[in-house]
Amino acid sequence: MKHDHTEIYNRGLQFDLSTLMLRRRGVLGLFAGAGLAALTACSADTAPPAAAGSTAAAATTGAGTTPAECGDEIPEETAGPFPGDGSNGPNILSQSGIVRSDITRSFGTGSAVAEGVPLSLVLTVQDTSNGCAALAGGAVYVWQCDREGRYSMYSPGVAGENYLRGVQEVGADGRATFTTIFPGCYSGRWPHIHFEVYPSLAAATSADSKGATSQVALPKDACDAVYASTGYGQSVSTLSRLSLDSDNVFRDGYDDQLGTMSGSVGSGLTVALTVRV
Repeated sequence: MKHDHTEIYNRGLQFDLSTLMLRRRGVLGLFAGAGLAALTACSADTAPPAAAGSTAAAATTGAGTTPAECGDEIPEETAGPFPGDGSNGPNILSQSGIVRSDITRSFGTGSAVAEGVPLSLVLTVQDTSNGCAALAGGAVYVWQCDREGRYSMYSPGVAGENYLRGVQEVGADGRATFTTIFPGCYSGRWPHIHFEVYPSLAAATSADSKGATSQVALPKDACDAVYASTGYGQSVSTLSRLSLDSDNVFRDGYDDQLGTMSGSVGSGLTVALTVRV
């Protein structure tokens, strides 16, 4: 549904709250039959032993993993008012330069660089219709706010920039990795990173056949550590008024969306999430 750009600018980031649509839907059919490479880390459980006299154990797909052991699909969430995928105003996905791993810089007519604590985002995408095999050949589009809580292409002051947005093809191991910065915390929303999963790079760069839309929730201890550093001062007070349990997106459950953090503020952080679609 199209929205008037002026309305978005006037409401700013608060408009995110009015567009939140808590929903859950499956996306199995989109990726069925893709014949994808197996992941060895889909589940800590192993398949049951073969019954006496049988020639093999229960059928598996992946490294000793049955489809029933895959776990839940990633919860479906709102893209919010600033997706940049053509569904609400501008479309960055068709622009040359959007396929990239380092999303800290604007490209094309933009020139700004997003400043902040370095963060690597690692999404491991698995296909639940194929026993949690890697969604090799798929693609992921990610976007987020900057240190000040602004979204490029939309927010005043950075509407002419397109940093902190990018597309990566999913590798044979299921991973898509992005170099970014730790986002700030703006009013009404827990710190997060948006993403969309597509069945292929071609589909992503044409914003076609979107398979899943969700968000990565960032752990509180990491937020506290980052927001104590230079440039994130406004996020400290904003975060103090929020919690994952009260957030309009994450309050109905965030176990499958809470990223695993490693590293340090000084040397750079990495947040990882397994995304089952």
